[in-house]
Amino acid sequence: MSRAAPCSRVAGSSSSAAGFTLIEALVAVAVAVISLSAIASLIAGNIRGAGRITQHLSLSATLRAVEAALPERASLGVDNLAGDMHGEAWTVDVVPFPNDAVNPRAGLWTPQEIVIAVQSPSGGELRLETIRLTKRAGG
Repeated sequence: MSRAAPCSRVAGSSSSAAGFTLIEALVAVAVAVISLSAIASLIAGNIRGAGRITQHLSLSATLRAVEAALPERASLGVDNLAGDMHGEAWTVDVVPFPNDAVNPRAGLWTPQEIVIAVQSPSGGELRLETIRLTKRAGG
C-alpha cells in the first residue's frame, strides 16, 4: 500500500487553502446586508410608532381641552360647534340621545349625545362619544 506524501508548502507558493474564496466573501457580505436591512426595518417601525404616539397625545390633549371648555348643562343645547386649536380642527355635535327606551316625558333629565372629534392636519382623527344629562325645560 502506498501512502500519499504529506503536502508541504513552500514559502511564497500559492495555495487554494490560503485566504477566503470569492464565494465565502459574497456569502459573508450577503449575511451582513440581510442583518443590516432587518435592523433598519426595526428602526423605521419604531420611528413610525413614535410618530403615531406623538400624534395621539397631541389629539388627546386637544380633545381634553375642548371637552373642558364645553358650556354648562343649562346653556348647552342641540347644536354643532367647530373650531381650531393647536393647529388641529375640532367639532362638537350635540344631538338628542337616539334611544327608544328613553321616555322623554319621564323625569327631570333629558339625555343628549355629545360627539367630540379632533382631526390633525395629517389626517389622524380622535373621537369621543359621551352622554350628558340636561334638565328638561319646564321641569
